[in-house]
Parts: sequence; structure tokens; C-alpha cells
Amino acid sequence: MNQLEQLKRYTTVVADTGSFQQLGQFKPQDATTNPSLILKAVQQPQYQHLLVDTATAWKGKPLDEVVDRLLVKFGCEILSIVPGRVSTEVDARLSFDTEATVVRAQRLIDLYQAAGIATERVLIKIAATWEGIEAARKLEQRGIHTNLTLLFSQVQAISCGHAKVQLISPFVGRIYDWYKKQAGAQWDEQAMSGANDPGVRSVRAIYEYYKHFGIATEVMGASFRNTGQIVALAGCDLLTIAPELLSQLSQSTAPVHQVLRADNALQQPLQAVQYDEAGFRFALNEDAMATEKLAEGIRAFVADAIQLEQLIVAV
Repeated sequence: MNQLEQLKRYTTVVADTGSFQQLGQFKPQDATTNPSLILKAVQQPQYQHLLVDTATAWKGKPLDEVVDRLLVKFGCEILSIVPGRVSTEVDARLSFDTEATVVRAQRLIDLYQAAGIATERVLIKIAATWEGIEAARKLEQRGIHTNLTLLFSQVQAISCGHAKVQLISPFVGRIYDWYKKQAGAQWDEQAMSGANDPGVRSVRAIYEYYKHFGIATEVMGASFRNTGQIVALAGCDLLTIAPELLSQLSQSTAPVHQVLRADNALQQPLQAVQYDEAGFRFALNEDAMATEKLAEGIRAFVADAIQLEQLIVAV
């Protein structure tokens, strides 16, 4: 068995891409998208017709509605290939507006339903700000399931668990990037790889907290830089992986062992924590890495969303 086949014995594998034509060979259960991935896809010749068709069909409609229709069109194409769910992201410019996020999420679900897609096959991606988590709480109460993204810290994860969100996406690679940059010339790649990778450690701690306290929210490691990070999280509920890393896993026959186990998490000496808004904001502020990467991630998604809008307007 190759590494990808071995990994699937312990973890649900999800493809992290907007390029749905790549999905068939890897047979993932689910797929995730974000503004950056959709922007990258529509600039490839094989996907440009989706942009042109959507922009033409809905010309004159508000730009934000046309963007949502394009996102849903990609989502529907993905769902024709994967058997499970697709994650579609709410405009990152709404990351600090609970009510606007709820409204936008509802519209995405309405568009999917109009296309014949059942609500349970869609996860609405929302940045894990305080306002985003509160929006997710309200959506989950409506039966609309959410995927809280740009998640870099225990405080974000714990708050998502209390909000009963369906799934969180802690970002392994971006945590690794921050610590590597901070260390500079002192960084020891070998010593900080595998189980010692700071991104891997973060996801493991979140997984153990959830399993220890019986929190039902799914943990989906995301944003990987190498296959070593992926293998070190074998056993996590889900892992969302870019096609190039899926390909590397499929070409290797090195052994993959289950690392994360719910029964082991029950043995950990952990203390339950709960945050109100002030506590959340203070704890997040105390974590320089999480604060910086959350803000940076929102800015990057906004920039790509604006670029996507410009491509639509140019049609």
C-alpha cells in the first residue's frame, strides 16, 4: 500500500483544491476550497468557462451575489466527483460581522439547494474570529454546518467546540512558517520535524482536548508544507491535503502508523477551559503567532476575493 492508502485507514482524506479535475485520481471523501484556490483555478484554461458563464449569466446582479454563484458552481462540480462534502467560504471581509456572515452563509446554502444539493453536503467556511464563531453557533442551530478556518490556537479551537461547530481547520503549515521565520538562522529543520513540528503539536493538542472532553467537533488538519507533517497526524479525524502532496503520498510506500488516538487522549491530565468574549480576545492577543497569522490570513483572502471580483467585472 502507498502512503495515501495507508493514511486512509486512520483518517478521512480531504482534497484542498478548487481544481476539481484533479480529484478523481486521489479519491478523497470531501473537498475544501477558499478564495485563493478558486482564484488560482479560474485563471487556468480548463476552468475559465465557469467564470465567463457565471459572469455572463448574472451580469447586472450585485457583484457579491455573482461571486457566491461562482463559488457554488465550483462546489457543485466538486460534489459531482467526491462522495462527501464541500467547504465553501464566506467573504473574508465579513470576518468581524456576525449577522452579515449568517446572511451570506444562508445565501450560499440557498444557492446550493436551488442546484439540488442537500444542505448536509455543504460546510460553510468562516474565519475563526469571535464574530465568526458566534455566526457559526447561530448557523449550526439552524442546521447549517460550518468549517471554522484560519484557526491557529487552542483558544479558537475551544471556543469553536463550545459553539458546537461541525468542523475546524487548524493550519499546520502556517504555524510552522511563523516559528521557522521567528527562529531564523537558529531553526533546526530536522529537530523541528515530525512530532516536534510546532504546527503538528498544535493540532495534536486540539485533538487531545476535544477527545478528552467528548467534544463532537471534527478536527481537520490543514495547510501542510510537506508529507512529514501529514504522516505525523495520522489518526486525526480528517486531513485536507493539496493535490501535489496527495501525489507525493501516493508515490511513496514508506510506512504510515496511527499517531493520534482518542483513547490515548482520555489519559491526558487536561483541565477544561471556557472563554467569554473578553477572555477569548485576551487569550488570542497573548498568542502572537495566532494573532499575526489570523490577521494575515484574512488580509490574504480579502485580496484574492477582490482580484476574483475584478476578473468577473472584466468579463
